[in-house]
Amino acid sequence: MSDFFDNWVVQVRKGVVELCILRALAERERYGYDLVKELSEAPGLGLSEGTLYPLMSRLRVSGLVNTRLEESSSGPARKYYTLTPEGRRTLRAMNAFLEKLNESTEQLNTRG
Repeated sequence: MSDFFDNWVVQVRKGVVELCILRALAERERYGYDLVKELSEAPGLGLSEGTLYPLMSRLRVSGLVNTRLEESSSGPARKYYTLTPEGRRTLRAMNAFLEKLNESTEQLNTRG
C-alpha cells in the first residue's frame, strides 16, 4: 500500500480508539489488561498498553469513566474501569454520529 493509505489508516484508527474503548466498557466493568487484550485482538485497531492507559486517564479526567482498585490474588491490584452516565451518553452520541457519517459516505458512492 502507499504511504498515503498507511497514514490515512493511522488517522482513522486514532479517531475510533476512544469509541472502541467505550463500547468495550458498555456491557461491563473491565480492568486495564483485559481491555488491552480484547482491543488488541480487534482487526485493524492495533491497540497496545502504551496507547490504552493514557487514553483511559484522559477518559477519566473527562468524566466518561470511573476507576476503582481491587486487590488481586495473582499479582498487583487491578484498576477496573466502568462507564459513567456521561460516558454512556457520549457513547450513544458517538455511535449515532458514526452511523450518520457512514450513511453520508455511502450516499456519495451512489451518486455517480
